[in-house]
Amino acid sequence: MATLKDIARQAGVSLATVSRVLNDDPTLSVKEETKLRILEIAEKLEYTVSAQRRHTTGKRQAQRLHFLAVYSYPKTAEINDPYYLSIRHGIELQSERLGIELTHAYENNLPETVSRPDGVLLIGHGARAVLTEVQALCSAVCFVDFSDRQSDYDAVDIDLAYIAQSVTDFFIAQGYDRIGFIGGQDSPAADIREVAFTEYGSLRGVVRGEDIYRGDFSSASGYALAKQMLAGESYPKALFVASDSIAIGVLRALHEQHIAIPEDIALISVNDIPTAKFTIPSLSTVRIHSEVMGSQGVNLLFERLRDERQEPLQVFAASRLILRGTTK
Repeated sequence: MATLKDIARQAGVSLATVSRVLNDDPTLSVKEETKLRILEIAEKLEYTVSAQRRHTTGKRQAQRLHFLAVYSYPKTAEINDPYYLSIRHGIELQSERLGIELTHAYENNLPETVSRPDGVLLIGHGARAVLTEVQALCSAVCFVDFSDRQSDYDAVDIDLAYIAQSVTDFFIAQGYDRIGFIGGQDSPAADIREVAFTEYGSLRGVVRGEDIYRGDFSSASGYALAKQMLAGESYPKALFVASDSIAIGVLRALHEQHIAIPEDIALISVNDIPTAKFTIPSLSTVRIHSEVMGSQGVNLLFERLRDERQEPLQVFAASRLILRGTTK
């Protein structure tokens, strides 16, 4: 009996593409000639969908899917940092496009009255804390803004370690030999940006332990940490700041001390929130498409349920350094 794998091999496409074409998935974007080739090969091989599969697929299409989005941070984080709001926006937009019912829960507090979900999105670096409870609800789980290579679950994340190394390399190429870090922490584990920056910067000989400052991810924290740094006898002339929201507070502290930016201190932050281009000077930052992380998390869950995929997928959203007024 022919299988999807047989069809995929002859058509020269992925197994998922074959499955979506044969199930007439309206969200699939593929050339018409590719669809026709798959259908012709399926007919030639006399491929038939089993009765059980037809029943399962038909039942799933007839019922509206329900996803539960569990955020490890409080809802106020969306006010302090648009990065988090953008993730939720992506989740909501894609759920609406696919006709998926959505329930939100914050600070890892699962709602007591929610119906059993078809899939669960776990958002943020504190996602593991609630994983055991979620596993009792359903088996379709996707991490967003967090990943674990040892996990059996899907994940959509940003390669923060690569970002930290890239920013360090940029500053070194500009001639800086001492680079500081101002960041935050929203879970018991240290932020990946801080860990990667410290390890890589130490190997390159440009990072000192006393130049690492950590608070939370708010502008108020950035302001307080920058003032603490400036109160020392000396400080780095280049800064890697973990988020734009923190950087806004850092800029205020630097302005109050009449420190010229980027002449006296240069800085690069992360996220590229809408206000980044309107600060004085405008922020050089690494653009992260956080809305895409949210929407792709929904897509991974939807596709896993539709295709009955067993193997986990881990996706990294793209990032790009945007140079503005806080760098030379």
